[in-house]
Amino acid sequence: MPCATGVEVLLAEEAKRILGAGAKVQSVRGGVEVQADGPAQLIDCVFKLNLESRLAQRVLWRVAVDFYRHEDDLYGMARQIDWTDWITPQHTLRVDVTARNSPLRTLNFPGLRIKDAVCDVMRDATGERPSVDTWSPDLGLVLHLDEIQAFLYIDTSGEALFKRGWREDVGEAPLKETLAAAMLAAADWQGRPEDGALLDPCCGAGTIPIEAAQIACDIAPGLLRHFAFENLLPFAAYESNWNDIRQAAQARRRPPQVAIYAGDVSFRMTDFATRNAERAGVLHAIEFKTGDALQRPAPVESGLLMFNPPYGERIDPKGTGQGGRRLHEQEEPAAPRSGREQFDASEADDFFQRLAAHWKRQYTGWTAWILSPDMKLPSAMRFKESRRVVLFNGPIECRLFKFDLIAGSNKAKESKPDSESPAQP
Repeated sequence: MPCATGVEVLLAEEAKRILGAGAKVQSVRGGVEVQADGPAQLIDCVFKLNLESRLAQRVLWRVAVDFYRHEDDLYGMARQIDWTDWITPQHTLRVDVTARNSPLRTLNFPGLRIKDAVCDVMRDATGERPSVDTWSPDLGLVLHLDEIQAFLYIDTSGEALFKRGWREDVGEAPLKETLAAAMLAAADWQGRPEDGALLDPCCGAGTIPIEAAQIACDIAPGLLRHFAFENLLPFAAYESNWNDIRQAAQARRRPPQVAIYAGDVSFRMTDFATRNAERAGVLHAIEFKTGDALQRPAPVESGLLMFNPPYGERIDPKGTGQGGRRLHEQEEPAAPRSGREQFDASEADDFFQRLAAHWKRQYTGWTAWILSPDMKLPSAMRFKESRRVVLFNGPIECRLFKFDLIAGSNKAKESKPDSESPAQP
């Protein structure tokens, strides 16, 4: 199962929770590997991980691994697989290729050779061949190449798992659901009474509070969507098992045990978030309120602040910033610039200094987690972080900073922060 860089340890812990303590789960670079004793157990893992994982990007089933030197070796590897076990000629396919230090000059031709091998196997066995569908294939194949080895996977997820099925209303540069879940996992916030209330004062389309509310209500993230494995032949015999797993997930929903608060300076974005929360089945679990993050008082005595503040690099993956536009398609000139709207570099320091002063006055006893690509954010806020976690927002390397808000100083803690590390509970 691939995941964002830095999330491997969190995903391994999540996979063990989903599959049980006895599951054979191992963190690897860029993801997690799960081993199963036989096809039936492996299929059960595919069902549960697709339905329940909040952190994985996809669930991939490895069908071949071999050494290679040129594209013909890849054709031979894929030619050894009996693809009639997976699809019929009426199914469609697509091959995606990734590589790290591969000696091959192009990634297009390796994908074509894998496609040719699948089609040749099918034509030899049935007299027909499947067609290619680059948009929504029945069989998605992922070929990964390193310096000397090729790994061929079947994508059992289809659409990436961050597409939960509830987010229809978005603005610019929305936070992916998998990243929001990683932020919550890094903070070890699981919606338990001891975790306390959660507040996102700049919620945008509502990704963080909705993920938090689904966790608190024990709602499986994949309940609203379909998966690629539902179209593949090996899973047809286990359809009743899949239905049982889905029904069990539906039945275990519960009322939240903690309060979740969210809002944005923009009425438009708060409305988007409210509609998304309704589709996600958690509108009852979140209290939305439009307001300025620099003025909003603490809703309860203590809790956890978590948010993804405005920063320009989120809009431009090349890092040029483009003026820091964030989540708005249209400006709202009358609104104070303290939520998800346009920021420039000169305004950023002022915003964070004012935010820190507001938190010092209003949020003593809270813990704040802020995702930012700015390594100097603690200095800008005149706070001392107690922890920083490496997370990637797409191609942008960020830090999730933890601040323990205590009275008496603009610095949350005088002690040195924990050493920087990948995300872990």
